[in-house]
Amino acid sequence: MEELFDITLQTRKTLHGHLLNTPKEDLFKIPKGFNNNIWWNIAHVVVTEQLLVYKLSGESVNMPEEIIEKYRKGTFPEGIPSDEEIDLISSLMFSLPEQTANDYEKGIFKDFKPYMTSAKIELKSVEDAIVYNTYHEGIHLGSVLALKRALSAES
Repeated sequence: MEELFDITLQTRKTLHGHLLNTPKEDLFKIPKGFNNNIWWNIAHVVVTEQLLVYKLSGESVNMPEEIIEKYRKGTFPEGIPSDEEIDLISSLMFSLPEQTANDYEKGIFKDFKPYMTSAKIELKSVEDAIVYNTYHEGIHLGSVLALKRALSAES
């Protein structure tokens, strides 16, 4: 499992680099042919890890519920987030996966509610959720890269 937590942190570092190095106006643009933006993808991965690992294990999530409702599966970008929200997501990008790794090592994830993902992958354990989350974050990193290409083509 340690390798999966390391992969998650590496993916988060890459996403964080896009967050810091993309012009702010481009973070929130939705290019033609897309239904979300770079910012939404970044916030979405932060939220999804909490839902897959903590919520499905019956544990409390470690972020405000209003952020979860704004970026969970099935949502779309709505306006421009405040600087405070951007700073919160930016800090949670690293603190949450580190906390998840620590909580996993402590053995707090005792129960798990099976879940069928939209990719038709059934999650039956917290370990399945952690593996799937790594895959999920890779998909959204790919989306961020596609969005950046589309934005530069539109310029």
